[in-house]
Amino acid sequence: MSPDLLLPTPPIVRPDKDRFLQEENPFEAMMSRFDRAAVLLDLEPGIYKVLRNPEKQIITSIPVMLDSGDVEVYTGIRVLYNTSRGPAKGGIRFDLNVTLDEVTALAAWMTWKCAVVDIPFGGSKGGVVCDPLQMSVGELERLTRRYTSSIIQTLGPDSDVPAPDVNTNERVMAWIMDTYSMHVGHTVTAVVTGKPVEMGGSRGRREATGRGCMIVTKRALEHLGMPIKGASVIVQGFGNVGSVAAQLLEREGCKIIGISDRTTGIVNPKGIDVESAIAYVAQNRTLAGFTKGDAVSNSEMLTCETDVLLPAALENVITTKNAKHIKAKVICEGANGPTTAAADAILDEKGVFVVPDILANAGGATVSYFEWVQDRQGYFWAEDNVNKSLTTIMERSFDAVLDLSTQHKVNMRTAAYMLAISRVATVHRLRGVYA
Repeated sequence: MSPDLLLPTPPIVRPDKDRFLQEENPFEAMMSRFDRAAVLLDLEPGIYKVLRNPEKQIITSIPVMLDSGDVEVYTGIRVLYNTSRGPAKGGIRFDLNVTLDEVTALAAWMTWKCAVVDIPFGGSKGGVVCDPLQMSVGELERLTRRYTSSIIQTLGPDSDVPAPDVNTNERVMAWIMDTYSMHVGHTVTAVVTGKPVEMGGSRGRREATGRGCMIVTKRALEHLGMPIKGASVIVQGFGNVGSVAAQLLEREGCKIIGISDRTTGIVNPKGIDVESAIAYVAQNRTLAGFTKGDAVSNSEMLTCETDVLLPAALENVITTKNAKHIKAKVICEGANGPTTAAADAILDEKGVFVVPDILANAGGATVSYFEWVQDRQGYFWAEDNVNKSLTTIMERSFDAVLDLSTQHKVNMRTAAYMLAISRVATVHRLRGVYA
């Protein structure tokens, strides 16, 4: 363990009450957790100031010719939060709710996430304010290529490496890679991750985040002395992360008793056939009408009796409004920021064991790192090797966070932030301040 983690624990300073006036502001939530970890680490003021501020925030206008012949102008954002440990790494999302605060918080989370699992990346995030469901494939391609061109000065395998996120996918990454490659005059596969395998993508990348959630959930159950076989699990969010996590946990012997998407929640105490649900969604695009369980609202499902709750949708689904009603013994955060900072204290009082997002969903970032390495080497791994390496890193990272949690008598989230911040701070101390 790093020597700077062996400092005596200083008194805990409660975050300012004013922070909780903006409970669902993702940047404020991230910062309140950062502040608590910084106090426990006795972080020196200079390093504290550096780590509390993003390195670069880009806001750009993106004019796009629509199929109708009209021109629409969209807003694009890219934030590089910290690159002290290596190139920035972070997804790009297309959504009407994209804001600078949200993107900055997500870029910071990526910084801590990469540090927690000890891969040599910093953190970034990007987004475009748009409704991709109302856009044609051609419009989306033109939007993606113009956005890429607008931020191309930051992009590159040694500087900033995007990946898919909300409403983006392998095809969008292929457009970004091609646009970047056209600008530099040769093919650069390592400029993005999460691209098709045929273009240099990694086997196992699509399943990586859900697989990572499965690995740390098993580790949490083992730590708590709870049997894995027969453990009940509710998965909120049945997209790529949630469906894969549910599928893999079911294969490990868990009983999936609840699943949901944006349209509905499905609960069945006897267990849901996950393969059947995945096939239904593939055919119908949503869970609406799936009959192998009782339909409930998303909010109702979060408070059902279960051993494990795995929120794998969007931010702020567990708040002060519902945290006191949570009945799960373990929460594994498959999404980024599903629990507000104000809700953390309530879950602590209830004794809920939370595997925080910056650890729980780091499987995607980890296999993105594997993909980047493979692209740089021009040598690609078998899927078994990818999965074995992912398991090793996720288990080792869980154990490191648990050790710190026990040593400092703090919850897993605070311990994860302490581990991540200490690793980034150590590099800043070694590098010094360029003047």
